[in-house]
Amino acid sequence: MRTAAAAAAAVGFNRLTAGLLRRPCARGDITVFPFSSCAASGGGVPHVPVLIVGAGPVGLVLSFLLTKMGITCAVLEKSTTFSQHPQAHFINNRTMELFRKLDGLAQNIESLQPPMDFWRKFIYCTSLSGSILGSVDHMQSQDFDKIISPVSVAHFSQYKLVNLLLEKLENIGVHVYSPDGIEGLTQGEPLGKKILMGHECTSIQSTDEGVMVGASFSNQGKMEERKYHCSILVGSDGAKSTVRKLVGISMKGESDLQKLISVHFFSRDLAQYLLDQRPGMLFFIFNPEAIGVLVAHDLNQGEFVLQIPYYPPQQNFEDFTSKVCEHIIFKLAGWDLTDVQIVDIKPWVMHAEVAEKYVSFNNRVILVGDAAHRFPPAGGFGMNTGIQDAHNLAWKICFLLNDIASPSIIQTYDLERRPIAFSNTALSVENFKAAMSVPAALGLDPTVANSVHQVINGSLGSIMPRSLQKVVLEGILSVGRAQLSDYVLNEKNPLGSLRLARLKSIFDEGKSLQLQFPAEDLGFCYQEGALVADFGNDIRETEATDSYRRASKEYVPSAKPGSRLPHMQVRALGASSIEDTFSTLDLVPGDKLEFLLIIAPLKESYDIACAMLKMAEIFKTSLKVCIIWPHGTFNKETTSSGIELASWTNFIDVEEVRSPPMNSWWEMCHMTSRGILLVRPDEHIAWRAESNTVKDAAAEARRVFSLILGVKKI
Repeated sequence: MRTAAAAAAAVGFNRLTAGLLRRPCARGDITVFPFSSCAASGGGVPHVPVLIVGAGPVGLVLSFLLTKMGITCAVLEKSTTFSQHPQAHFINNRTMELFRKLDGLAQNIESLQPPMDFWRKFIYCTSLSGSILGSVDHMQSQDFDKIISPVSVAHFSQYKLVNLLLEKLENIGVHVYSPDGIEGLTQGEPLGKKILMGHECTSIQSTDEGVMVGASFSNQGKMEERKYHCSILVGSDGAKSTVRKLVGISMKGESDLQKLISVHFFSRDLAQYLLDQRPGMLFFIFNPEAIGVLVAHDLNQGEFVLQIPYYPPQQNFEDFTSKVCEHIIFKLAGWDLTDVQIVDIKPWVMHAEVAEKYVSFNNRVILVGDAAHRFPPAGGFGMNTGIQDAHNLAWKICFLLNDIASPSIIQTYDLERRPIAFSNTALSVENFKAAMSVPAALGLDPTVANSVHQVINGSLGSIMPRSLQKVVLEGILSVGRAQLSDYVLNEKNPLGSLRLARLKSIFDEGKSLQLQFPAEDLGFCYQEGALVADFGNDIRETEATDSYRRASKEYVPSAKPGSRLPHMQVRALGASSIEDTFSTLDLVPGDKLEFLLIIAPLKESYDIACAMLKMAEIFKTSLKVCIIWPHGTFNKETTSSGIELASWTNFIDVEEVRSPPMNSWWEMCHMTSRGILLVRPDEHIAWRAESNTVKDAAAEARRVFSLILGVKKI
């Protein structure tokens, strides 16, 4: 529900901006709203172009990207220290691709993460030392061959990722400050390149030139408030986002799917046993005394997180003391460990929700990450989707603040990323249900437990004392767990045999919890936004290809506008070493605002490239041309790129690096060698064409850049 303060702020904002815009800002309109010329609003209030609320992985990645692109920003974080709770840990292919360009972050993660053989499996068992009910290996040959991506997935705890990001930020001049470390910060001292700890966002108010943000902090035990001014405010402050609430944006979807207790602990004895006997990432444990999911964050270090379902108010968070959690760990392990060190115990609630909109306050307040979407953890979509949000948003903010694009480009962030969040929400819910199929096959249908809990909270709760409610609930749960006893769950028992057979079928058919989703991870596609959609072009990619992708769940390379640029190894012509190869994704720089035009070495394609280069200058943006030569066809004496692009220097000739039966580049893109691809700074394709269909290269170039950037040039 919208708060009174948020409503008042919205009304005030509308009044203030009513006279600033000539007309509503739509794609192609020219605005007079001064995004790039904002200064401090007076009164000694520090100003920064972009203020980010929340210093989790998403906020830190956005801060890094903006800083590298020359945009000054600052971060407010309400906690006084960074959490050491492991939280998210799976980094998918697309996110690792982005991390390759964050000053070697992907390489750092690869060198520090546990070996893949330690975490490639999910294991289902009666206890960590008991019978194995089944296991699933989630790694395939493509994860090692790097055919579809230049980098593999990773298993790396969130707090370790945050530590690496802070190191990267420190290297580019972004520093962390405690609340008392910035005393006297006024108009004379820049706010940029600072991460302000212990600062909680308390108010958001529009001004003539941006957003005024109030932040509270503790000064020697006394709460005080500071004001900060920004052109753009980004809320990356998590699932309980204060920014989202202050601007009155609601969440849509399913809430309170499940409540869990998260227990962070260390045990080298347990880790050594699992390394020797059954290494894995997730352990699903079902026995008559306890049920839980153990996440092995690092078997080398003996670091674990145990997830335990609980049912309030009959079961309270306070009931899960260190002693109680230790006892549960022993029951799940199958023996009393002597070296368990419990670090932290936290409650959390599973949701499946997406914000009703990502952009508010006339393109000045933007949500990213968990502030914009809350997924079940099944499949690891939360952090990955959030980091990809930041990657989509960063170049658009840069183009806006550098007067290259209109404010409408911020709306394309909403147009592009919200559908992806809805898709990932549905996929994670589906995957969560697949995870629940295993206990259901064992006779423990979670929906039944939830229904019983609702009955106790409903009609029975009104007449039954709380203490008795707890006894009834735990008694019912205990009766349910009794079905996991060796007496029931064995091949000689007809019921147990049937359940074990059903369980085997779930694993054999791949219907249990899955870890990787390459079709969605690498194959997601923006349908509208900062791109030029295909309308009747002679493109060979068919709907059948999209249908196959969805049915097979495999990644199928695509050059459709909105898709990620396909990966292929190429070699720069004239490279000193035959081994000097790189990915087509590396043709797009990670720290520069630049479009990429990919063509084949054909006369008509060169002509279009020249027109695009001229138009890029008119639109005040940078464009690099890449000419891809078919494997084995380049001849140093006959190359003509230097001649055809004689008045331009920003181009590169590369040659495919492939061997049969690999497709050529244009075959992989489902295009002919007359194909032309324009790639955005975030590695997504913005426009494609066949050169023989472009009748007026200059007019088409003007149309393309106008649609992408939301501005008109005469």
